[in-house]
Amino acid sequence: MPGYDDYVVQLEAIRKLAQDETEYWMARELRSVLGYERWENFSEAITRAMDSCASADVRVENHFRETTKMVSIGSGVKRATDDWFLSRYACYLIAMNADAAKAEVGYAQTYFAIQTHRQEQQDQLTAVERRRELRTRVKDANKGLNSAAKNAGVIKFGVFHDAGYKGLYGGFGKADIQARKGIDAKDDLLDCIGHTELAAHYFRITQTQQKLERNRVQNQNAAIDMHFEVGHEVRATMERISGTKPEHLPAEPSLKRIKKKKPPPEGLLNG
Repeated sequence: MPGYDDYVVQLEAIRKLAQDETEYWMARELRSVLGYERWENFSEAITRAMDSCASADVRVENHFRETTKMVSIGSGVKRATDDWFLSRYACYLIAMNADAAKAEVGYAQTYFAIQTHRQEQQDQLTAVERRRELRTRVKDANKGLNSAAKNAGVIKFGVFHDAGYKGLYGGFGKADIQARKGIDAKDDLLDCIGHTELAAHYFRITQTQQKLERNRVQNQNAAIDMHFEVGHEVRATMERISGTKPEHLPAEPSLKRIKKKKPPPEGLLNG
């Protein structure tokens, strides 16, 4: 019997992402991972989980969605089978209502309890905390981009990075867009923009790194042009989806000037 870490790998392997980045699992795949041989028995656990969901005054249809698909049973013959789209919360409820004698179920209970708790913590983050978290990710991503740029032969890092800004901001470099937004020159632009704009930068940075590495760029000018092109593509995507140009988004108070919330005393967490 695999250990917990091996079991987590199995659960992650069957996790899927919708177009809006929402994660979900399919019930028939989950059935197998939870150690159920018969679909009929697993369906009973799904029914109990849905009852638990309703008892908690949570909309069942937001977490359990039934579907039917055609599967091959050999010789070109297909038949309709029932299945369910399941949210993380639905999987947690199923694990809690499944056969506790199965080791797989115990692992699943632990896994989904941890994941659900993490999501609850994420949902409780304030807007500033979300910005701060994403800003950290952008900073880390820039380290990876710098490494890829260096391997691509970039020496003029200022010019290279400004090309990405010019692509994203319709020709405005970092200093220009900072002045346009009324951000003090002593501040960093990335500390003074909102979540949406930060997300655009994160996408620009990570996609440029991947493209430099995938195309094995070995020329500084080619790397600079590529950074501009990726920034331009991100800009076009923003305009196409939301009709918003990043230079029109408002500035935000600098994250470096906003004090972090202090965690509650240890006793309050445990008491």
